[in-house]
Amino acid sequence: MKNELKNALVLFCRVVLGIMFIYASLDKIAHPEEFAKQIGFYKVLPFGVENILGIVLPWTELIVGICLITGLLVDGAALLSIIMMLVFILAISQAMLRGIDITCGCFKVSADSEKLGLDIIIRDIIFLVMSFIVLNRQERKFEFLPKSD
Repeated sequence: MKNELKNALVLFCRVVLGIMFIYASLDKIAHPEEFAKQIGFYKVLPFGVENILGIVLPWTELIVGICLITGLLVDGAALLSIIMMLVFILAISQAMLRGIDITCGCFKVSADSEKLGLDIIIRDIIFLVMSFIVLNRQERKFEFLPKSD
């Protein structure tokens, strides 16, 4: 019974993270120029890099989300999820510490998206923990092409 509970938790985390990444990617894929502007507002990257990231990051989020939900390459998707969450937490934290008053750009790139705040950092920490749960799973249930041990 204990293993079934762990497997259910891992599957729950995979599905929630997958849906979150897919949802987060859609508006960014549709409006890459606006997303690149949102990245630039964080004032962390050299000029021009935000354009590349504005194109690459949404597609990475989409692919990670699809992989987590479908069970393809789950280890790689979980690892990318952890890296993205760490980068998001650091970017949001530095912007808040520097007093930069911007919108997150997390799920929508429009001006009416959510403002940066502690709640966003807490949400991303929860997603980070969920990503670690997926990466550190014991059994590879509901996966296609699981990594051999």
